[in-house]
Amino acid sequence: MSFPHVLRRSLLGCCLLSSCAVMVPQGTPPGVTVDLIPNGRYARARHRTMRPTFITIHATENYSRSAGARAHAQMQKTGALKGRHNAIGYVSWHFTVDDHSIYQSLPVNERGEHADYDGPGNRHSIGIEMCENRGNNRTVTVDRTARLAAWLMKQHGIPLSHVVPHQHWRMIRHDDHRDLGHKNCPHFLMDRGRPGAKWQAFLARVNAYYRAM
Repeated sequence: MSFPHVLRRSLLGCCLLSSCAVMVPQGTPPGVTVDLIPNGRYARARHRTMRPTFITIHATENYSRSAGARAHAQMQKTGALKGRHNAIGYVSWHFTVDDHSIYQSLPVNERGEHADYDGPGNRHSIGIEMCENRGNNRTVTVDRTARLAAWLMKQHGIPLSHVVPHQHWRMIRHDDHRDLGHKNCPHFLMDRGRPGAKWQAFLARVNAYYRAM
């Protein structure tokens, strides 16, 4: 998932906003900071329950030095990420990962707007965004994402075959039904815009963490 240039310029301001983030309670992924979008506001303006059966992996394509996991959580929390063509008017996902932190913005039993507008990707999948900000160690970020995906698989009974890239979902806009096809995302784990050897290597890493749990 990529973000409009105007939002990238506003990112630093979002970073400076205060937050009341708390650590995830026992029984949830270790090391994850919960900093949820306020209930009843922005992407959570309507309560939309979800039973997750997929995990969708994204890349932010946001290269600003300040565009780490906390910053993306703040952007969601303050309603900075508008989604003109989806059902609720905001972009949202569940977890953002960088090379030193993971932030949670939505409960995993609530629907996000990250994959395919009103399609099954949004209605049934947990969205994980991998940060690409300058200075971020991509190798570490990918590894942390694999570990998180494995934990979520174990917790929710999701099979490895249901850990998919954003590219998996066909994007048809909610308002004008324009078909945008399949996005090349996460681009650095795709081969010529499609899952290939790099994606299979990522799944192997997820599976190794899953089997070790």
